[in-house]
Amino acid sequence: MEFIGFYKFWNDYRNQFTTYATMFQDTSDPNLIVVAFRGTGPFNADDWITDVDISWYELKDTKTSKPIGQIHGGFMKALGLQKIKGWPKELENPTDEHPFAYYTIREKLKEILEKKENAKFIVTGHSLGGALAILFAGVLGLHEETWLLKRLEGVYTFGQPRVGDECFGKYMMKMIEDNHLGYFRYVYSNDLVPRLPYDNRALFFKHFGPSLYFDSFYNGKVLKEEPNKNYFSLVWVIPKYINACWEIIRSFILPYWKGKEYREEHIEKLYRLVVGLVIPGLAAHGCKDYVDVSILGTDLVPTIVNMTKDEQVLKKND
Repeated sequence: MEFIGFYKFWNDYRNQFTTYATMFQDTSDPNLIVVAFRGTGPFNADDWITDVDISWYELKDTKTSKPIGQIHGGFMKALGLQKIKGWPKELENPTDEHPFAYYTIREKLKEILEKKENAKFIVTGHSLGGALAILFAGVLGLHEETWLLKRLEGVYTFGQPRVGDECFGKYMMKMIEDNHLGYFRYVYSNDLVPRLPYDNRALFFKHFGPSLYFDSFYNGKVLKEEPNKNYFSLVWVIPKYINACWEIIRSFILPYWKGKEYREEHIEKLYRLVVGLVIPGLAAHGCKDYVDVSILGTDLVPTIVNMTKDEQVLKKND
């Protein structure tokens, strides 16, 4: 892989840099470019402010001004929403001093892909990064960036929170199907974050597209929605704590069970013990579990990833 760059992006509402992403590319043939958005830093107050900003931003069609749906305001602002102009297709006065995530990455992709006729790109991210990854594709659709969407191989998100309402979800699914995109939303076990913000009558957040759900034994299923969708169901209290205890035990035996490369550091084991037994779903949100799922997951992963885009559309409709 060839490193392209690590970027920090400006937030027009916060007047500071709040968003980070990296780009790299496979130099083999066919060439693949990866855009990866960084997730929430556990001790980064700016990231947490973005996450809890659940104010709605109403997205409108750029031609007809008809509402497309409502989206998590904090995520939109982190991606490059303009305070006055909203989502113009082109920035009037772009500057290197205050680059915005969506616009900078879009132009960088165009620059690279124009030179590489057969190259494709994927967009990915964990947690907050996953939300920004799928919204990046959504804004490409809003701006009718058909050329780029044809070069988009897929969007892979890990532990992604909900990003919008049901209306926005329908818009996204139509855009995904129209452009034959792959959308792979990984959810590990009792991870708290994919079950937030709440899908209820008070908040109206909805996931769209199937969930690639994996339990703590790395068994996978394609589900319409992950189990215990709003996390705090009383029915799931005991199973969650039993599973948290198993994850602590697993952290000690995994190197002997699957291989020494899956050894966890002492701090990771301590985190499972201290945090996992208080809020099981928080410990389950770590990148370590998602890395292990992507390697140790059942045949579900290669089966889904190797499907053609048309087959993925049929699978989603089923």
